[in-house]
Amino acid sequence: MEFLLMDWLGTPVWFWLSFIGLVATLTAFDLGFLHKEDKEMGIGESLKLTAFYIAIALAFGVWVWMQKGADLGMKYYTGFFIEKALSIDNVFVISLIFTYFAIPAKYQYRALLWGIIAVIVLRGIMIALGAALVEQFYWTLYLFALFLIATGIKMLFSGDQEMDVESNPVVRFMNKHFRVTPELHGEKFIVKVPDDKTGKMVRAMTPLLLALIVINLADLVFAVDSVPAIFAITTDTFIVYTSNIMAILGLRALYFALAAMVHRFHYLKYALALVLVFIGSKIFVADFLLSGGKFPPVLSLGVTFALILGGIGFSLWKTKEEVIASA
Repeated sequence: MEFLLMDWLGTPVWFWLSFIGLVATLTAFDLGFLHKEDKEMGIGESLKLTAFYIAIALAFGVWVWMQKGADLGMKYYTGFFIEKALSIDNVFVISLIFTYFAIPAKYQYRALLWGIIAVIVLRGIMIALGAALVEQFYWTLYLFALFLIATGIKMLFSGDQEMDVESNPVVRFMNKHFRVTPELHGEKFIVKVPDDKTGKMVRAMTPLLLALIVINLADLVFAVDSVPAIFAITTDTFIVYTSNIMAILGLRALYFALAAMVHRFHYLKYALALVLVFIGSKIFVADFLLSGGKFPPVLSLGVTFALILGGIGFSLWKTKEEVIASA
């Protein structure tokens, strides 16, 4: 019992074990019960599952609020909403990757699930490194803030740049140095095929595994934005990690609802750019302009939520005429 009450990264061990247990249960339930068979997920099912994951995330936030206080509870929700909004950009990139590798919809969900498991580990490593840096060198938080502001400004003024999967150096490297089958083999990531020269059976990667690798590498690129954004809200490692992972857990369900209509969220990126600028700026405002060095969490959550909601609403309104014209 003493072990469970010990602090690890500023939070009792039993908090961490409870969260890990929740994530493991949701993943096992998802893979072992909801999707025992590979099938295409419809938009209706996707929206219901997305609502389920959001409800779990919000309920977890209530638990955090009760256990760690209103201040950290508010910061958890702020981090969750920011990561959820940033994940919409991930959806567009994932859709491009699946299209390039010609992955049928019925195999995409399982690939995304394993991708999420990898992301949970990779994000944990990145957050742990970030937490160690901030703890030892607080001034790195200002670097995070400047990076967020610069990234937001760049997003505001940059045009739409579509990811070129074919010229991706990782894809070229994997195709050159590893055996990759030209066709899919169902849900399998690795299969045995006859060697072209010797005729012996050798292991080879399938396009499904290659797509999974590229998706996870793309997520690392997105994490460069999202992880500093969470640290700009709070340096509590538990809040940073849990808000990040709870937002990502529902991404694979949200993907199937948004992939078919991602073009409707064209203007959301400008709202996200403003969010990044706001989050980065408030660090300097809190530390140098406000007494006590603390930015009101309620105001932070309110501004973040208003910007994201405004971006979604404006996007749907501006693209409504295009939908009507194409109908």
